[in-house]
Amino acid sequence: MDLRGRSFLKESDFTPAEWLGLIDLAAQLKAETAAGQEPQRLTGKSIALIFEKTSTRTRCAFEVAAFQQGAHTTYLDPSSSQIGHKESVADTARVLGRFYDGIEFRGDLQTHVEELAEHSGVPVFNGLTDSWHPTQMLADALTIREHTGKPFNQVVHAYLGDGRFNTGRSLLVSSAMLGMDVRIVAPPAYQPDAEAVQIAQSFAAQTGARITITDDVEAGVAGADVISTDVWVSMGEPKSVWNSRVEDLRDYQVNTRVMELTGNPDAIFMHCLPAFHDLETAVGRQVFEATGMHALEVTDEVFSSRQSVVFDQAENRMHTIKAVMVAMLT
Repeated sequence: MDLRGRSFLKESDFTPAEWLGLIDLAAQLKAETAAGQEPQRLTGKSIALIFEKTSTRTRCAFEVAAFQQGAHTTYLDPSSSQIGHKESVADTARVLGRFYDGIEFRGDLQTHVEELAEHSGVPVFNGLTDSWHPTQMLADALTIREHTGKPFNQVVHAYLGDGRFNTGRSLLVSSAMLGMDVRIVAPPAYQPDAEAVQIAQSFAAQTGARITITDDVEAGVAGADVISTDVWVSMGEPKSVWNSRVEDLRDYQVNTRVMELTGNPDAIFMHCLPAFHDLETAVGRQVFEATGMHALEVTDEVFSSRQSVVFDQAENRMHTIKAVMVAMLT
């Protein structure tokens, strides 16, 4: 697998074999790190990290992964650059491409990360946009492999909640690339758009994946090996959508009943985090005051259970992001 010089913008830019190759590379790098025998393949490289949206896992994963591989990073938050304000994305790309070996971007528009790749002349990595979340999908796949012990084409992966945005769309496509039985379980108004479904179906024709999009929770989770969800209100959305969103999605909360409906005592729970599973956050308390719900997309009983692998999943962000940088910069 030779991905040198390529950008990492969305899942569908890669073949299923290349996607699997990145997961295999991440597993290799994780094992090297655990053994304390990790060659530094990125020594002398410099990587710009552009964050229009705040982050915990994505920023830390890129910084730690780069450090462990010998690379230097520069963090640019919204106040640290002129991108989109006094300088166009294209002009910013042309400048940063002269300084850096690679550029990470986390922000709203997919067109921005695409422009950076087009004009910078160096590999660009999508840390998240409103449309796609490919680094998260590699971490999810590595976690599924580690915890189910099954080949991907034998895994049943059900996602509950809002399937319209980056996580739901990317999960549908990535799971299809890996040949899974993938189900998006959401009310009709919250199901993935036609573009994402078409992309997933095209991969399913290659890999044998099975795709189900349904509003029936019981049927959607039956036999699942993996139950995934995400927050019900995405970053940047106004607070005014909370009440209607909670009302629309409350029947799609991941709780003990949902885990039992899988009929699989070994089913695992995954969430890309942060999760609103208790009242220990300001947002959680505000939502409780407005709706009376102690948890939103997942109950604390499930989040804190033996079936929850969310923190292994979070750790794997670092190993899989490291694999992306190593594959594209060396």
